[in-house]
Amino acid sequence: MVVQWVRTEWTKQSRGEPGATRRNAVPVGFALPHLRPAVHEVRLLEWEDFAPVWSKESDEIDRIALTLREDDDVLSVQLQDTMHATPRRWNRPSPVRLARGEWVRWQLNHRWQRPRDGGYNYLLTTLNLAYGSPGDAKVFLGTPTRHVDEQTYLR
Repeated sequence: MVVQWVRTEWTKQSRGEPGATRRNAVPVGFALPHLRPAVHEVRLLEWEDFAPVWSKESDEIDRIALTLREDDDVLSVQLQDTMHATPRRWNRPSPVRLARGEWVRWQLNHRWQRPRDGGYNYLLTTLNLAYGSPGDAKVFLGTPTRHVDEQTYLR
């Protein structure tokens, strides 16, 4: 299994033009550095001009943010909403079931108020998860087998 978290964070500056055009051009999937099972994280921050920054890879899956259950070569994937930020999601989608060789892209967004100045930060979290060997380092650049889009309008 290969997991890629892509986290894009921005402020009100990137909500309108020209910042929104730049923000909307940010990728939600990246080519993998290798095909071994691993957890990768890429952060794209407005104040760093949305340049991708890769965190150190891990083999530990965040069991709080992600519930996985494998049964008869089928993987059940459920992304948990662990953010204490707007909007609260009371009705969540059912887990996604993947056969070996399939992958899911699961997205959700949030907004929270900064205590220091009262401004808002926004976050788009994208989970790309391939069950079994992805077979291609560019797998997350293509069309997912399953796509769960929990994005909603953020004021």
